[in-house]
Amino acid sequence: QARRRAPANAPLTGNLLRIQQHLQAMQSLTADFTQTDARGQVLNGRLTIKQPGRIRFQYQPGVPLLIVADGSSLTLIDYEVRQVQRWPVRNSPLAVLIDPAANLVRYGQLRDTGDPATISVEVRDPRRPEYGMITMVFVRDASGPAGLRLYGWVALDAQRQRTSIRLANQRYNVAIADNAFRWRDPR
Repeated sequence: QARRRAPANAPLTGNLLRIQQHLQAMQSLTADFTQTDARGQVLNGRLTIKQPGRIRFQYQPGVPLLIVADGSSLTLIDYEVRQVQRWPVRNSPLAVLIDPAANLVRYGQLRDTGDPATISVEVRDPRRPEYGMITMVFVRDASGPAGLRLYGWVALDAQRQRTSIRLANQRYNVAIADNAFRWRDPR
């Protein structure tokens, strides 16, 4: 079945429960990432996540961008043009990834992947289309939290701009200093 959504008051079961357990057990994550945008531009870098609510996309040398969430705000820093954009984490598709209390019951729909080793869930709030959506892809892996490894995701923002993230060299629940989510203001 391509689309399954649990009723809003139903408990999570099956793969939605497993994904929720994975996200709750993931206290931290480091990984290499490959990002592909809607124009096909590919960038690489290092991803760092620490619960609750912190994420850092450190791009490859020569790319003047940095994306950081500090627990409340998601900030995009462009050092080349000395610009900083900031918005609440909860207004981003990334909120479900970095909020262990994310409500997959209300907003998550399983997507058929055609591969029993892969689980995909699309998360969006139909009442808040301006927040965009995220489709997360997990691979069954006994060494990962709740037996899953986050393979990557596709985010679609409110302007329908698609960004794909693929992860490699994932390391779960490693020590990460809080200062990893600080950044230098270029203004």
